[in-house]
Amino acid sequence: MTLEVIAAGLGRNATLSMKFALEKLGFGPCHHMTEVFADGRRQVPLWIEAARGNPDWDAIFDGFRACSDYPSAGYWRELAAHCPNAKVVLTTRDPDSWFESVSETIFSPMMQASLVGTPMGEMMERVIFGHFGGGDITDRAFMTDWYARRNQEVIDTLPADRLLVFHPKLGWEPLCAFLGVAVPEVRFPRVNSRDELGAAAEAEGGMPSDPDAAERWAREYLEQLAAKAFAPAATSSTAA
Repeated sequence: MTLEVIAAGLGRNATLSMKFALEKLGFGPCHHMTEVFADGRRQVPLWIEAARGNPDWDAIFDGFRACSDYPSAGYWRELAAHCPNAKVVLTTRDPDSWFESVSETIFSPMMQASLVGTPMGEMMERVIFGHFGGGDITDRAFMTDWYARRNQEVIDTLPADRLLVFHPKLGWEPLCAFLGVAVPEVRFPRVNSRDELGAAAEAEGGMPSDPDAAERWAREYLEQLAAKAFAPAATSSTAA
């Protein structure tokens, strides 16, 4: 199946909100790092090979109509070339806010320590941390500069009619207009706050390293967030 939408925003840029939004608009299933965890024994080796320069994009995205989050966001250029008819949505946020969010969640020592020496840990080292060129991920100045330059590269590379720079606070209208679909009669999904992800990982002592446990954890986490995605605003979480 060919990807129809590539959400190029990095992790902690409303990537789960985008996943649920795209699925609501008919572009589902939408690939996301949680899907990698939920199907780790098949997905992880494929992503390691992709990072080594041997991608099998058709196998990785088999059954998916869209993608969001890591690892795919790190390969936006390759995927845009592989799927020339796919539209690209770049979710962004303040660089300092992004740095603080990733530092307390997906880049945190607790989350990474549990994966050291595992295939999942190798994959994340290659498909996420390898893109920083050896830079210090704890250095705010380096990371915020890298983040801003990376997002500008996406904007400068893709033609304007193929790219939408977007934030969930804008609501459905610009996204639906860009994708040529009707606006749903529900609010835009706002999920996966920093606190939710941190609490989920803390309950497990970090990301589960056992393949069975990791896949089960990811499926349960996705189910919990999917149930909250379109809940009334008063009970929803802040997108990040």
